[in-house]
Amino acid sequence: MAVHRRFRDVVRIGPVQVATSYDGRGRDKHTAACTAPRCGFSADYDSRAAAELAARTHRCKA
Repeated sequence: MAVHRRFRDVVRIGPVQVATSYDGRGRDKHTAACTAPRCGFSADYDSRAAAELAARTHRCKA
């Protein structure tokens, strides 16, 4: 079954978007996802600082 997330506090750092949402158990999860074509980078983190650090240090291979 697909998970539909409602993202809030969305910030764009270069080509990467960082957003906060709730997981299925009501806990905060922070997601970093690259919007560049053919990149495919996305990851979930437990802290906002970790997601923003990943966004700042991400280098697209595409």
